[in-house]
Amino acid sequence: MDYKQELITTIHDFGCNSELLEEKLIQLSEQAPTAVVIPALYEELERPALTRIRNHLGQCAFVKKVVVSLYAKTIAQYAKAVEFFESLPQPTAVIWENGERVTRILETLGDRNLDLSSFRGKGLAVWLGLGVASLDAEAIALHDADIITYERSYPLKLLYPLLEKEFGLAFNKAYYARIGSESRQLNGRVMRLFVTPLLTALTELLGYQNYLRYLNAFRYPLSGEFAMTSDLALNIRIPSNWGLEVGLLAEVYRNVAQKRIAQIDLGVFDHKHQTVGSSTKEGLQKMCRDILRSILRTLTETEQVVLTREHLHSLRIKFRRQAQDYTRQYFVDARVNNLEFGRHQEEVTTELFEAVIAEAGEDYFSNPAGAQIPDWTRALAVMPDLREQLRDAALTDAAEAKALRVVHNEAVSPV
Repeated sequence: MDYKQELITTIHDFGCNSELLEEKLIQLSEQAPTAVVIPALYEELERPALTRIRNHLGQCAFVKKVVVSLYAKTIAQYAKAVEFFESLPQPTAVIWENGERVTRILETLGDRNLDLSSFRGKGLAVWLGLGVASLDAEAIALHDADIITYERSYPLKLLYPLLEKEFGLAFNKAYYARIGSESRQLNGRVMRLFVTPLLTALTELLGYQNYLRYLNAFRYPLSGEFAMTSDLALNIRIPSNWGLEVGLLAEVYRNVAQKRIAQIDLGVFDHKHQTVGSSTKEGLQKMCRDILRSILRTLTETEQVVLTREHLHSLRIKFRRQAQDYTRQYFVDARVNNLEFGRHQEEVTTELFEAVIAEAGEDYFSNPAGAQIPDWTRALAVMPDLREQLRDAALTDAAEAKALRVVHNEAVSPV
């Protein structure tokens, strides 16, 4: 049995009594409310994963509020999203992140010299969702909208360790086995074929660095499922690129004592997959590029590491050897577990990821600052009622969407 502990607390699944945990969490959440934040594109509503998520969330009596940060192109799309989430028993705020009301509020923030107009995508959605959720919740779980294997045990496991005050935890991150739910194969290519050999190669190259040891302690640092206290949510900067998950861990590293950080096993897990991409500006290659930039920046910022181009040349050589060794190990693991494993394609993907190192390094040298949304405490210093304004905008948008839906239904109903 795996009892191994890391630099951070690792919470294994030894066949725990989830019903007992759920009873405890329901009791705890009465005094310390919880929320779940879901960043989503409208397109996710048309896929089965989000329906499964909504149906399971509706059974979570320990979740007191749901906040959806939605990117929708039209009021009709937004209205469908509002209708989609109406069946949830919890109070649900659907933030139209690119709608007129939210845009105007953020423009007012820009007029006061805090310009967020350059930030887009998941990072902004996460930032908005955490801000609104922190109004009511003491513990906030966040996960993506494309989880195929979603169960109510996911938010249960993420939230419970934070509400049990005896544990003293402020941040809890998921880890799991990425096994394809349809085709039986190992997934998680960026983690397996890029991040794992990269961290090993960086450790060999730079020697002991506490930040690298910290990242290595996470069994799945790229997981998009995590939970944090509302206090922490207000005090961390949110990365706005595809390095969000690793960049968020860097913020946790800067703001939280390591004894207050945990990771928890969610079991076997699957969600929508990205393509590798035809260049380093798209797909998984872009993700690798942003991840490496984030790691290099944090090494300089927190560990005072001075990097040179010679380091990047050596890193590519060390990465190649480590990636080849890991690929052989994955092959053995997959074959024994009767999983599909295209060894040649794994090697090809590794070679593409290796080429990313040079470009990411040049990006870092030309722009080491990175792209992060300022933390909520700074935003609230500029506009103290910003969270309330965003919440009210979501409520008004939803009421308007419902009214339009009623008018539409009356117009098309037979006389």
